[in-house]
Amino acid sequence: MEPGEHVFRQGDSDRKLYLVREGLLKAYYLSNEGKETIKSFILPGDFIGSLSAAYKREACSFNLVCEESSVLVPVDFDVIYQASRENAAIGSKMLDVLLGLAMKKERREMEFLSLSAEDRYRQLLERSPELIERVKQKDVARYLGITPVALSRIRKRSQERQG
Repeated sequence: MEPGEHVFRQGDSDRKLYLVREGLLKAYYLSNEGKETIKSFILPGDFIGSLSAAYKREACSFNLVCEESSVLVPVDFDVIYQASRENAAIGSKMLDVLLGLAMKKERREMEFLSLSAEDRYRQLLERSPELIERVKQKDVARYLGITPVALSRIRKRSQERQG
């Protein structure tokens, strides 16, 4: 898939999970007023999909777009769900994937509810320094929940501290 191409959009019906083989994707919400809020960035080795759409057959609650040329492996949810019920090894792998997603969400909630924007930026630098290089600065700011101007100030203070 090419940069700018959507895998799915809010409101779509998409019952697949996707394994990212190559590239970089962005999961984001779009408000009724057109404001974009970034949920997460998805890197090679990650799984992504709208679990509400896949399992509950509801509409996708977020958008998924390629930021770079990406190779995705689509997996039909019903197939993997049934296989996980019939095969303990597949079920264990599915559980690991779901626990990984839950822990990522838990960490993201903790960051937003208890850390300053500067601390969120510092953690992003520590955990995923490659994202800072690969992602547009306006998207880093949206991911952190701040304006690009605020991000610029945080980056400047960070660079001053480093010497």
